[in-house]
Amino acid sequence: MELNADFSKRAAVHAATLPWVASPMAGVDRRMLDRIGDEIARATSIVRYAPGSHFSPHTHGGGEEFLVLEGVFTDEHGDFPAGSYIRNPPTSRHTPGSEPGCVIFVKLWQFDPKDRAQVRIDTGGLAFVSRAEHAGIAELNLFQDAHETVRLERWAPDTTIARTPRGGAELLVLRGMFRAGRAIVGGPLNRQPSRRRRVRSR
Repeated sequence: MELNADFSKRAAVHAATLPWVASPMAGVDRRMLDRIGDEIARATSIVRYAPGSHFSPHTHGGGEEFLVLEGVFTDEHGDFPAGSYIRNPPTSRHTPGSEPGCVIFVKLWQFDPKDRAQVRIDTGGLAFVSRAEHAGIAELNLFQDAHETVRLERWAPDTTIARTPRGGAELLVLRGMFRAGRAIVGGPLNRQPSRRRRVRSR
């Protein structure tokens, strides 16, 4: 399967309009945002765990990172409420599930093969830092290395910047909407190739 697989092109995906697709495990469904491959795939998805559902134990050959959007995600490392950012590098292993149910935004097989950085952050209550160079934007950094930066951003209404993302950018819109060039994006996923673009929140 190939879905939004050309990363040289802009893509905007509104997950709420997509159907839930059953996974091989009962009670675990997905909304596929981009994908290259079948069940073992380079993939970006919204994943929904029904209450009491679990995935079988597995090893992440290409790594996994996710943000808990609703509910509580659980594995042998702990319970992770909404707002938790988890980064499981290649060779990591776990048995995921959720007793109350949860929804997560997850990316698979998108790590450097040598990456071994394990990250677990509960963002609830953490302080966002305002950016002096961009009035109206506050940030909470989650991860950074030589290849990528992962962060949460809060934009005040009518904030406008001209941004040239080196290497491109992928944006998950959790609340509100913004305009990128002529396109209005209400979320959740917006991919921007590496070229200058004027971005404004609404």
